[in-house]
Amino acid sequence: MASVQSWQRYREYLCTAQEIGLLLDISRMDFGAEFFPAMEGAMQRAFAAMADLEKGAIANPDEGRMVGHYWLRAPGLAPDAGIAAEIEFTLRGVKEFCADIHGGVILSPGGKRFRRILVVGIGGSALGPQFVADALGGSNDRMQCHFFDNTDPDGMDRVLSTIGTDLDETLCVVISKSGGTKETRNGMLEAMAAYERQGLRFSRFAVAVTGRGSELDETALAQGWLARFPMWDWVGGRTSVTSAVGLLPAALQGVDIDRLLEGARLCDTATRVPETRRNPAALLALSWYHATGGVGSRDMVVLPYKDRLLLFSRYLQQLIMESIGKEKDLGGRTVNQGLSVYGNKGATDQHAYVQQLREGVNNFFVTFIEVLRDRQGPSLAVEPGVTSGDYLAGFLQGTREALSEAGRESLTITVERLDPFTVGVLIALYERAVGFYASLVGINAYHQPGVEAGKKAAGQVLSLQKSIVALLRATPGKGYTAAGIAEELGHPEKAELVFRTLLHLGANPDHGVVMERVEPLWESRFSG
Repeated sequence: MASVQSWQRYREYLCTAQEIGLLLDISRMDFGAEFFPAMEGAMQRAFAAMADLEKGAIANPDEGRMVGHYWLRAPGLAPDAGIAAEIEFTLRGVKEFCADIHGGVILSPGGKRFRRILVVGIGGSALGPQFVADALGGSNDRMQCHFFDNTDPDGMDRVLSTIGTDLDETLCVVISKSGGTKETRNGMLEAMAAYERQGLRFSRFAVAVTGRGSELDETALAQGWLARFPMWDWVGGRTSVTSAVGLLPAALQGVDIDRLLEGARLCDTATRVPETRRNPAALLALSWYHATGGVGSRDMVVLPYKDRLLLFSRYLQQLIMESIGKEKDLGGRTVNQGLSVYGNKGATDQHAYVQQLREGVNNFFVTFIEVLRDRQGPSLAVEPGVTSGDYLAGFLQGTREALSEAGRESLTITVERLDPFTVGVLIALYERAVGFYASLVGINAYHQPGVEAGKKAAGQVLSLQKSIVALLRATPGKGYTAAGIAEELGHPEKAELVFRTLLHLGANPDHGVVMERVEPLWESRFSG
C-alpha cells in the first residue's frame, strides 16, 4: 500500500473518541468500501439488542438471568430501584471498609495494620483483579496484592513463601459467586491452614465476596469474618471487575476506583451511540467479523506496548473466548463459534513470535495497544536525542509497518496514559465489543456451558479416584495394574483414566499409593 493511500485510508477510518482519550485505527484491516454498508443492518440490530440488554432483558434464557455489568458504573440505568440501591450501597461499603483498613480502625488480632492482601479466586474472580493490580500497582501501594488463582499446591506454597512471616498483616479476600467453586474452596482451605500454622485465627483476617446465601456466605457469617460483600447473579465472572470482585482488592491496594468507574461509565456512553463509524466498540466488533469471516477463522494477537498491560491479553482471553466460544447459535444450530486470543507485550515480541507473524502462516490479525506517555517526568537519553520510550514507540511503528508490508492485518488502539480512568475505559470497551460481536454472529455471549461440562467431568474423575484408593486400601500389599483396577471397579473402558490417575497418586504421599515401575510403563503395579 503506497504511503499516500495509507495516509488517506488512515484519515478516513480513524475513530477519535476524545471524551475517553482513545484513538482507534482500523485502516490496516483490509476491508473494502462495501463492507460497512453491507454490515450496517446487522450492526443496527446489535445496537438494539444491546439496548434491550441494558434495560434488563433476559440475556441468559437457560438460567433466566439478566446481564447488568453496565449498571455497576451507572446504577441509574438499572431496571429497578432495588438493584440501583444495592449497587450504591455496596460501593459505599467497599469504600468505608477500605478506609477503616487503611486508617487502622480495623486491625489484625495482634494490633498490626494490614499491609498485604491475599486474593483467593479463579477465572474472572482472579483475572480481573490481577490485571488491575498489575496495571496500576507499584511500590507506593497502600497494600501489596498476592493471589491464589489456581488449585496448584506448589503455586500456593510459592505465594505463601513470598508473604512469609507477614501473614499476620495479610487480609484474605475470598471471591466466589456460588461459594462452591472447588478451586477457590481449595485455596480458601489452604489459606486457612496457613494462618492456623502461624497460630492465627483465620476468621479475623478473612473477607468474602460472594452470592447472598451461598455456601461461602454462610461460612463467613457463621465464623464471623471481618466483612461480606455481594456478587449478583446478573453479573458474570468475566465481567465482574467493576463490582466488588475487582473494586475491593483495587481499593485496598490504593487504586482510585472512582476514576476507574468513571472511565468505564464514559466508555459505556461513548460506545452506546448507534452511529457505527463513531463507535469504537462497534468498529472493533466489525473488524473482528471482517478478519474472521464471522466464523473465527483467524486468531486475535494482542500486543500491548506497555509492561503494565502484560496481563491484558490473559484478561481478554477469558472475556472473549468464554463469551464467544459456543457450540450452538441462538437458533440452536451447531456452529462451533470462537475467537482465539493470545499475546505478550511489545517490544518483547520483536524477539519472540513476530518472526512468524510476518513470514509464517497468515492465520491471525494483530491488535496493537499504544500508550503515548512513557513515564512520569522526563526520560534519560540512551543515545543522542533518543530515549528508551522513543525506542519502544519506534518498535511499535516498525512492527506495524513490517506486518502491513507482508499483507498482515492489524488495528491499533492508542491512549495517552495508563491510569485508573484508562483501565476502566479498556475494560468497558472490550466488554461492549464482545457483546456486539456475539450479536453479529448470533450466539449467546453470557453463558458458558462448556465450563460447567469441564467441572462435571472433573468431579467424575475425583469420584473414580476415591474408588481406586478405597480398593487399594481394602487389599493392602496387593499390587494391581491399571487395567486390573479398572476391571475390579467394573469399568474396563476407563483403564487409561485409571492409569493416569494412578500416576498422580503414586507421585504424592497423600494417599499412600505406591508404584512399582516396570516396562512397558502401563504394566506397572500399584498398591496401597
